[in-house]
Amino acid sequence: MPQNMLDGAQVIVDYLIREKVPYAFGLCGHGNIQFIDALYERQSDIKTISVHHETVAGFMADVYYRVSGQPTATFTSCGPGSVNLPIALANAYLDSVPFLAVTGNVPTSQFNRGAFQELYRHYQADFPSTVRTMCKKVFQPTRGEMVPLAVRQAWKTMVTGRPGPVVLDVPFDVFKEAAATETPNPQEWNANISSRCGADPEGVVKAVDMLLAAERPAILVGQGVRYGGAAEELRALAERLQIPVASSASGLGAISAEHPLALGLVSRGGLYHANHATRQADVLLALGVRFDDRTSSSWIPGYSFTIPPTRLIHVDIDPEEIARNYPVALGLMADVRTFLRQILAELDRRQARAPASRKKWLDAIAGYRKEWEDFVAPGYQDDSTPIHPQRAAHEIDKALPDDAILVSDIGVHHNWLLQFCKPKRPDSLIGSMGFGPMGFGVAGLLGAKLAAPGRPCVGVVGDGAFFMHASVLGTAVEYELPVVWVVWNNYAYASIRGLQRGYLDGRELATDFKHPQTGKPYNPDFAVMARSAGIEGVRIDRAGDLGDAVRAAIAANRPFLIDANIAADKNPGGAGVWELPPLGMSQPAIGGRYVPG
Repeated sequence: MPQNMLDGAQVIVDYLIREKVPYAFGLCGHGNIQFIDALYERQSDIKTISVHHETVAGFMADVYYRVSGQPTATFTSCGPGSVNLPIALANAYLDSVPFLAVTGNVPTSQFNRGAFQELYRHYQADFPSTVRTMCKKVFQPTRGEMVPLAVRQAWKTMVTGRPGPVVLDVPFDVFKEAAATETPNPQEWNANISSRCGADPEGVVKAVDMLLAAERPAILVGQGVRYGGAAEELRALAERLQIPVASSASGLGAISAEHPLALGLVSRGGLYHANHATRQADVLLALGVRFDDRTSSSWIPGYSFTIPPTRLIHVDIDPEEIARNYPVALGLMADVRTFLRQILAELDRRQARAPASRKKWLDAIAGYRKEWEDFVAPGYQDDSTPIHPQRAAHEIDKALPDDAILVSDIGVHHNWLLQFCKPKRPDSLIGSMGFGPMGFGVAGLLGAKLAAPGRPCVGVVGDGAFFMHASVLGTAVEYELPVVWVVWNNYAYASIRGLQRGYLDGRELATDFKHPQTGKPYNPDFAVMARSAGIEGVRIDRAGDLGDAVRAAIAANRPFLIDANIAADKNPGGAGVWELPPLGMSQPAIGGRYVPG
């Protein structure tokens, strides 16, 4: 290689450093040892975190961004090393979370020869086909001189418009080939790009007209508000026009759950006052939401929404999401923070305030809220063993300091947390909402702690998910990450068992964990498993002890696992429904179907 030239791997690592990437998460393999060597050379500028499964690296990068707003990178080898990553890629893609996945591939001279771990049966070095539906774009430079262009374009693609993960697939020899005398400068190429586009000015005027004229307006927020940095503007608009704010599962925390205008979750398992407000609204302002089947009660009118006659104002940076599932009275492509600032400026221009009629609407909602509180009150007092799930969620929430980060995995526990935890800030409660992979919270918790080392980080994870990714115990010890896992131990894939009971007349198979001789519920002793890895572990069987255990675990300031014995035969009831065609739909636990008029 000519003197003063950087090779492909060095260019990628130097570019990451120039973009202020603090960590690279990944796993070694023969296909990426040259990239790891480039990381070795720059250890003082970027820290390498080695994991024990590639999916863990992707989940860590995902949650790191959700907490810090800073994209990071992953590195995986060719063949199975990178094929372990697509679950995390798909999760980030559907939740609009960016990270750069650097994947290794076979040398270009061996393309289409069936070299060790090459995917070649349809096309040479064909890993990009494996992931193209799970990321924004795949770049595959096949010569060293192509790397500088590929890495800077990959980064720009990742962070502009609707964010999402991007794959940079690099053949083995290209990592070592001469690539450039210097790396592209992000300050010249990317720093001056803004994707915070505003809405059509005429549309802004029309939106304000509709909100001021509405008798029963509501705002519905999604992830676009939380991670778009629009929480302050959302609160300002809600307070100024006295409009109640409901949240999709992705939007919880965009406004503090303790704010008097916060309604909480709208969903198949949504809170009664939240669902009942949004399905009665005459104008609904939806900000950065997808209207998926869980949020919308499978699009069945009268449970989550009634659109029409509700007039929908749908604002999203991705025009493909506007009018995907509901007709719009007004659809605006815009960054939600920019749009909210436009709305507030228009209200200032008019010197407009909330109409007097809003009090009647808010008083009605207060009545719905009281009905919900009466409905759920018994669960807060339940002292049974195994622990009542509602009580468990409530005790965990009470034990968390105001600055804590709660990372949830996928499972029935996630539904309980969404109902009974009260996030106070946009990064208080983090979960996977689109792809829903088990292990997201188990591993993502580590990324949260790296992003916010001074804040308590607690993961609530199902027993099934934890057993899938128990290798995280080793990573927490190796890198001294004082995280707390609460294993929601119900001895089953309980959310799926609930579907078998509800839709299949109780025909249960492959969802319970049972001992073959005794037939009793079976799981490893997760507390003992943690202790074997050098992590403190305790077993909790009483609700009254759970909150104290969480507080003690946080105070210990070292990796900690709480094995909590949670009842598996209770499912959260809400005001919405969920349909699984052709099996039918569930029924609301409170309230019925709203019919306009």
